Amino acid sequence: MNEIQLESMLKQFFIEDIGDGDISGEALFSQEERGSFTLLAKENGIFCGKLILQRGFALIDPSAVVHIKVRDGEAVSPGTIIAEVEGTMQGLLKGERVILNLIQRMSGIATATAKAVKQTAGTHAKICDTRKTTPGLRMLEKYAVKTGGGYNHRRGLYDAVMLKDNHIAFAGGIKQAVEKARAAVGHTVKIEVEIETKQQLIEAIEAGADIIMFDNRTPEEIQEWLPLVPDSIATEASGGISFDNIRPFAESGIEWISLGALTHSIRALDVSAKVITKSVKEEADHVYHGNA
Repeated sequence: MNEIQLESMLKQFFIEDIGDGDISGEALFSQEERGSFTLLAKENGIFCGKLILQRGFALIDPSAVVHIKVRDGEAVSPGTIIAEVEGTMQGLLKGERVILNLIQRMSGIATATAKAVKQTAGTHAKICDTRKTTPGLRMLEKYAVKTGGGYNHRRGLYDAVMLKDNHIAFAGGIKQAVEKARAAVGHTVKIEVEIETKQQLIEAIEAGADIIMFDNRTPEEIQEWLPLVPDSIATEASGGISFDNIRPFAESGIEWISLGALTHSIRALDVSAKVITKSVKEEADHVYHGNA
């Protein structure tokens, strides 16, 4: 993860939420009063977001001390202590919601990815994400996919060529599209071609594609067509694949399975923050949880 970019993102998120100041927290507590948070998992899942906790609270309160109790990628269950955070009460309250929103979403993605990966056990198939990410959160969401045991597809339009049906139609065919792309990019950039028919598969192979995506094909079709593909060309299945039908695709012999659902349809993992104040004798227990 690019930590410089992460800090810039967190600043923007805090600016959006805090605005001119937290009128609730600032009305109740001085800048000197200190307290602590204990972050707890409320359900089974995979934790992701260590850097969010460390960098987020430090940005709001440089005096904050964050003790991480679980690693990114580690399984958690109800009651698992994820982290303990000590700092000014104003700082803790200003940072809590944004930070919880992010680690809940990232942990939800990591949890879903781990579930998908588990369904490929015993096969050569690998699970990867897509560009169907939340605008502004792509780096974090793709990091969460890796944390859950998956792989990242291209990060954007800039790091790989993917020739989809509209590209091919505009170019006049697969052969023309691949030739134009190959002439325009360097030798380090791979070219992926999306196909839907057996004839398109043959054209993509003859054109010298580096990766061929079987789009909206059944596991049976993929298994039948794969012997035509040379070992030098990577294969990917996408479209019509869900958490419920991954296994047949993995058993088809495909190398990669890309799932947009890893990032666009994820439920956040439930995490709560238990607040313990130091200036007051009695313990105040405030639980914040739910989706961002």
